[in-house]
Amino acid sequence: MPLISMRGYGIRGSKGFTLIELLVVIAIIGILSSIVLASLNSARQKGRDARRVSDVKQLQLALELYYDSNPTTGYPTTIGTTASSPLVTGGFISAIPEDPSTGSPYSYAALGSGTTCSSYHLGATLEITNNAALDSDADAAASTGICTGSGADFAGTDPVYDVKP
Repeated sequence: MPLISMRGYGIRGSKGFTLIELLVVIAIIGILSSIVLASLNSARQKGRDARRVSDVKQLQLALELYYDSNPTTGYPTTIGTTASSPLVTGGFISAIPEDPSTGSPYSYAALGSGTTCSSYHLGATLEITNNAALDSDADAAASTGICTGSGADFAGTDPVYDVKP
């Protein structure tokens, strides 16, 4: 008994995909994955910037608590590393936060004269240059009145998110 066929497609007809169909599907998957990866990278940048702003605010709070406990000496000359920081040893913060990308400490300069630090300048460089947080930060210029033992001040112009007391 002969097999019924419709122009070459019968029971024994083609059971797979053509090379063109496979290439089209692979191209579509490639395009979709590149779009997803681009949006994930943007979300990661926003997340790291949000953490930087949060870290600066946390350090600012610890500095204000330190100042309230040490009104005669004022702010610390350095915030140091976690082990040596006067903010940690004084119990004002559990650990000194670091930049999520580089692992380096945030910019800090104690301002004043001699060893009495009456002000400070604290900041972090953001990845997204049009971040909304940059609209409400201090944008302070570098100061020459540095406390003895403090590092040099930095310019707080964008994309640096910076705060002062």
